[in-house]
Amino acid sequence: MRMLLTLLRKDIANFTRNRTALTLTFVVPIALIFIFGQVFGLNRKDTGPIGIRLAVVNESSNPAAEKLVAALQTETAFRLVTDEDKNGQGKRPLTEADARRLIHDRDLRFAVIIPADVIPENGFGLRLKILSDSRNQIESQMVTGLLQRTIFTSVPELLGQSLQTRAKQFLGEGRFDRFNTTLAEAVANTYGGDKAEIQRRIASGDFGLSALASPTRDSASPTSANKNSAASALSNLVKIETEQVVGKNVRSPEATRVIGGQAIMFLLFAISGSSAAFFDEKNAGLFQRLLSAPLTRGQLLWSRFLFGVLLGLVQLTSLFVAGSLMYGVDIFGHLGPLIVVCCAAAAACASFGMLIAAVAPNSQAASGLATFVVMMMSATGGAWFPLTLMPEFMQLIGKFTIVYWSIEGFLQVLWAGSSLLQVLPIVGILTAISVAVMTISIWLLNRKRIFE
Repeated sequence: MRMLLTLLRKDIANFTRNRTALTLTFVVPIALIFIFGQVFGLNRKDTGPIGIRLAVVNESSNPAAEKLVAALQTETAFRLVTDEDKNGQGKRPLTEADARRLIHDRDLRFAVIIPADVIPENGFGLRLKILSDSRNQIESQMVTGLLQRTIFTSVPELLGQSLQTRAKQFLGEGRFDRFNTTLAEAVANTYGGDKAEIQRRIASGDFGLSALASPTRDSASPTSANKNSAASALSNLVKIETEQVVGKNVRSPEATRVIGGQAIMFLLFAISGSSAAFFDEKNAGLFQRLLSAPLTRGQLLWSRFLFGVLLGLVQLTSLFVAGSLMYGVDIFGHLGPLIVVCCAAAAACASFGMLIAAVAPNSQAASGLATFVVMMMSATGGAWFPLTLMPEFMQLIGKFTIVYWSIEGFLQVLWAGSSLLQVLPIVGILTAISVAVMTISIWLLNRKRIFE
């Protein structure tokens, strides 16, 4: 028994001294639990998306349109964009052409157009248009659902106001007021309630239709069935025209959405794994022989970097070709810009691998650190979840990752069909990341004791 306890203490001591094992056992799971908790809104009041930029173009002078805009402003998932300051000429209301341009320029992905005849003067109903760039299916479905919920919640009052307006035009203001007073008095006498409050609700357009738009939990009950039927009838009065502005002609949209995120995540794992060869060469004594020649540490790192770029370019190309063969992703129609983005992404990933090699003391530590960082970048950079499901501070963190900008580049080429000139800003950002990270890596390696 004493021998077993001694061996147990030995195993515990070895485990606690192994930082890689500690990281993979405790730090990585805790960090992932935190990120998953933020994504699914644990301990948050609002569990849906946050801060989605939504353009609202109000072309109507009808007061009901202003009420609809106000209802959208109360939705915490959206951050409304209603005006624009173009070329420093002062703010002006957005037009539909502005909304389309902003969507094409990736400044936002959703817009609601309220036409001039949102409530027809000679008819009864509601007309709206939704423009979108649905490059992320989960986000698009959630945004569409939230928009429809907000609109349908506001519809009963808007339709009631439409009825009030038509009745006032038909009866005249004096007879119309007497009609509302008589109606409120009849309701109060028959069903009870405060006559003044009933009259106020009638005047505001609330004829009890709001109950039709209210969700119900017990969908099997007769009352629920009646509500659902009435809500369906109510939805027929609301004409929502949806138009996908960007990506509507993409072949195999589902695969096109996800392949970039998966490709860059696996590339990061491959590059970080190949950086462990840096320590294998050191342990084999290869560094001593190489550095005895007219060779610098920086040149050693740059050679590994170039190998990582070539490896990354080959792996990304192979994955995209596989996606094309298996799922029909259109890569050959955008081959030039795609290769340029792949080169920039591979360079950024290779620089990350060199940074791991320069920071870590051994291959085990490099493996643990790389696993942790790659999973964090994949989770917060948009490879696993839409960024809009996360709190705003995590959305900001995600925009500082290689994964985020690589996915943006792939989607710009494969989803939006952008030309080489249009993707140059993203290529420039990835190139700047590569240069900055490689500069830091060389500086750290020159200060590091590699012969111990």
